[in-house]
Amino acid sequence: MTASTMLDRARGLQDQLIEWRRDIHMHPELSFQEFRTARLVADTLRDMGIEVETGVGKTGVVARIGEGHPIIGIRADMDALPLQELNDVAYKSQTPNVMHACGHDAHTSMLLGVAKLLNEMPDRPAGEVRFLFQPSEEDEDDEGKSGAVRMIEDGALEQLDAVIALHINSNIPTGQIRIATGYNSAAVDSFEATIIGEGCHGAYPHQGVDPIFILAQVINAVNGIRARRINPVHPAVISIGSVHAGDANNVIPAEVKLNGTIRSYDDETREQLWKELEAAFGVARALGGDYQLKIFKSYPSQYNDPEVAELIRGLSHEMLGDSGLFPEEPGMGAEDFSYMTRKAPGAMFSLGAKFDHLNRPHHSPIFDIDEDSFPIGAAILAEATCRLLKSKA
Repeated sequence: MTASTMLDRARGLQDQLIEWRRDIHMHPELSFQEFRTARLVADTLRDMGIEVETGVGKTGVVARIGEGHPIIGIRADMDALPLQELNDVAYKSQTPNVMHACGHDAHTSMLLGVAKLLNEMPDRPAGEVRFLFQPSEEDEDDEGKSGAVRMIEDGALEQLDAVIALHINSNIPTGQIRIATGYNSAAVDSFEATIIGEGCHGAYPHQGVDPIFILAQVINAVNGIRARRINPVHPAVISIGSVHAGDANNVIPAEVKLNGTIRSYDDETREQLWKELEAAFGVARALGGDYQLKIFKSYPSQYNDPEVAELIRGLSHEMLGDSGLFPEEPGMGAEDFSYMTRKAPGAMFSLGAKFDHLNRPHHSPIFDIDEDSFPIGAAILAEATCRLLKSKA
């Protein structure tokens, strides 16, 4: 089967892909609460005659076709976000303040399509295909573990020879994909801090220790980390997201609270950023105050295996032509698929699905996507799986 033949077969499923996606979109569920979505997935797979395991990683679903080695995994996330949808469409979310604003409904629909394509393929290469319907990409549980971690702990990725995934992209035109070789998304950590001073009357600042003045110096020190302490060729970001201090215009408060995010690619830079942030807050003590700093480690960086990425890039060129590849551009966003690509070599690509002329960014209440992109995504995942089964044999 050629890449174009797989695309033709996937286009024959377009109405079904759209139906699945709209059903899921209308009934969104938050992280680790994907009970209805998981039932829909499991029931649909069973109707196809596919072996299904439920309750994996709390609310995830794992399905398998074929047997033996190699074993290729395909992942789709299922959770939604705590947003009130503002789109006026027939498939608008029916759950107040919950919305599929990142395309996980489409990811789930497309992976169901891949399962159907491969399960009905008479000449599918030998080996096992494992479908990983993952909960909770957007959040972590009380123990700080996301859906990918929970699925790994439950053995869903054991013995995988490769794992692949896609992420819908509302800024790239339909008919194009983007795939990076190497780092594709950043490690993400967060921090919470308190700068401690001594409160006093605003008319007599010399009688206290002004934490807002100290904050100004700390912000300069934090912003200097990227500029002067990190190797310029190593991507890194530290951003302060919120600052809270005081209630009155004539009172210097006793403390300032702030928080922010830390992004990086390689583990060495990541650890250096933690140390440099601690040193930057040390300015507070030099100025007569004090500080408390907590750093919360989260998703690692996601790395696209060069061999897997090149395989996807090549077949996408066959399937979509010379204009099918959007310029490569790794980002500093985070993805818990990164845990999976540290368990097995793999890659994630962005699937173009720009809806209309409006800007509909991810995590926005007006986010929406072009459903014509679904057969393309399903076909690329299915064909990439077939080629990985052959190359890993």
